[in-house]
Amino acid sequence: MPVLMCPPTYFGIEYEINPWMHLEVPVDRAEASRQWKALCATYRDLGVEVLFADPLSGLPDMVFTANAAVVHGDRVVLSRFRHSQRQGEEPSWARLFESWGYEVSDAIGIPFEGAGDALFVGDTLFCGYGFRTDPRAIPAAGRALGVETVPLELVDPRFYHLDTCFCPLDSRTVLLAPNGVSAESADRIRRLVERVIEVPEQVATGFACNALAVGSTVVSSTALEALRSPLAEAGFRVAGLPMSEFMKAGGGVRCLSLPGVGPRDRARSAPAATAEPAARPAGDAG
Repeated sequence: MPVLMCPPTYFGIEYEINPWMHLEVPVDRAEASRQWKALCATYRDLGVEVLFADPLSGLPDMVFTANAAVVHGDRVVLSRFRHSQRQGEEPSWARLFESWGYEVSDAIGIPFEGAGDALFVGDTLFCGYGFRTDPRAIPAAGRALGVETVPLELVDPRFYHLDTCFCPLDSRTVLLAPNGVSAESADRIRRLVERVIEVPEQVATGFACNALAVGSTVVSSTALEALRSPLAEAGFRVAGLPMSEFMKAGGGVRCLSLPGVGPRDRARSAPAATAEPAARPAGDAG
C-alpha cells in the first residue's frame, strides 16, 4: 500500500478556514518538519512505500494530501475545494494523477474534498457532508468510481471533515466519534459496520480518529494511546506520534496521507526514491 505525502516546506497558518486555525498561533516549521519526517519513517518501518508530491509556494495546506482526491482502483475523483484559499491546489493534483495514468474525473464542480470526506469501508464509500463537501457531490463521486456510497451528516464544526471523527481500520472495524456526526448518521454506521470503536470527545479532539491503519498497526496522534485497550481487543497495535503543529491547522496523520495511490505502470515494490519526477526524498523536506 503506497502512501502519497507532500513535504511541509511551505506549511503554515496563513488564513483561517476551520475552527482550529488561528493566525495568532503560528506553526513551528522546524518542529512540523520533524513530525512529518517521523511519520514518513514510521510508514517505512511498517513496510509502506512513500511517494512525495512537490510542494508549491502559496499553498500551505498542500501538505494535507488526503484532501487531493479519492482513489479507487485506476479511477480518481478530484477534490473541488470549497474555500478559495485551497483551490489553487487543484490543477497540480490533476496533473499528478493524470501523469500517473489514472482515469481522472471530478464532482461536476460541486464542492467535494476527496479522502478528507470520503473513506472506504471495504468497497463501500462512506462520505461526510455539511461543512466542506456538498451532499450532491456524493452520488456523483460514487458513479465516477463505480461504488456504493453512504452519506453521513457532519454536525460539529471542529470535525469539519469526516476523517477527523471517523476512521476505517479494516472492512469490519471503524473508529467513530459519535459527537461529530448526526445521531441518524451514527446509527447508520452502527448498522452497517460490524465493529464500531467509539471515541470519546476529548480523545477525538486530539485527532485520534485522524488515523491510518497499516495492517494491524494504527498510526495516529498521541491521543490514540487512550484507545490502546479497545484497539488491542480488536487485534490492533497503536503507533501514536506527536502531531501538534499540524493540529494547529486542523489536521493529523490521516490528513497528511493519501494511501493506495501511485504510478499505474510502476511496480508497487519499487523504492520511493525511484518515484516519478513529482516526487522527492523525505530528506529534502522543510
